[in-house]
Amino acid sequence: MSVLPEVLAANAAYAADFGDKGSLALPPARGFAVLTCMDARLDPARYAGLAEGDAHVIRNAGGRASDDAIRSLVISYKLLGTKEWFVIHHSDCGMEFFTDEVMRGLLASSLETARLGPDGFTDIGTGPGSREGDYIDWLTIADNPSSVTADVTRIRNHPLVPGSIPIHGFIYDVRTGRLIEVPEATEAGRAR
Repeated sequence: MSVLPEVLAANAAYAADFGDKGSLALPPARGFAVLTCMDARLDPARYAGLAEGDAHVIRNAGGRASDDAIRSLVISYKLLGTKEWFVIHHSDCGMEFFTDEVMRGLLASSLETARLGPDGFTDIGTGPGSREGDYIDWLTIADNPSSVTADVTRIRNHPLVPGSIPIHGFIYDVRTGRLIEVPEATEAGRAR
């Protein structure tokens, strides 16, 4: 059963009380951007104290510094004036539970949803699959603090990112709601 009716009902209630939000400025009022994971347990507005219009929030699987995430950060700075960035991964991330090879194998087997069990993901589909997954870097995570540091370092060293932007690295703890700084990442992202 589709969740479409629920989404449309929620939107109608939201729009009925929209107020003056239609007049919010295009640039983020607090002048920063957050790159974080798409995991449904993360609510960046709550964990970072954001209201609508405050900051840019860029989300992808793992909160990784993919080419597209960097594209969004560069637009955030160059066209909309953000002056500070946060890279926030999280504990118990699904990207820690598989490798590129596992993902490629699952997709080659079938395109149906895999199952996560005690031994990792297994394919329960009947096929057909596709080998197109072989050409994607899935940006999986072997060590969370190291991946935060690698992402901050990648962003810091990107030729389109000015050295004046501080880039902070954190891990959000899904069990406590706390942001835990990754000092090596924040050091790597220090403004120059």
